Amino acid sequence: MARRVMSGVVQESDCDVLGHMNVSRYIAACSDGVFALQREIGLDEQDMQSGRRVSFAVVHMESDFRAELHAGDGFYLTTEVARIGGKSLTFHHRLYRERDEALAFDARFTTVLLSLETRRAVTIGADLRADLGPWLAEAVAPEVAG
Repeated sequence: MARRVMSGVVQESDCDVLGHMNVSRYIAACSDGVFALQREIGLDEQDMQSGRRVSFAVVHMESDFRAELHAGDGFYLTTEVARIGGKSLTFHHRLYRERDEALAFDARFTTVLLSLETRRAVTIGADLRADLGPWLAEAVAPEVAG
């Protein structure tokens, strides 16, 4: 289920010469969303550095820009899990302009669960799958690991 994971206000420094929020800021908001979700399921900085030593890392992204955001615009990001595979997971991010609820950015980040020791993808275990359950899109069933 999509949940609100972050919000903010577009700063002048977030905008480019075209007068709207720069592409890099949209991507940064989604990246922040992934880390917020990870914290919610127990994959916080401490766990990444001295615990399980894993994190979801983006390997592919698809996105659509739907509406402009300008300096002073409030925004919020919702995130849900669109798909869970054996070692991969797809996040679905939606960035909304707060004043009119307009969808400004729609993105899917395909990630792998990365071992921070070996720098290789590892299997998403039953514990993480259970923790991710509340974040699953309603029509999605987790795939069997393989």
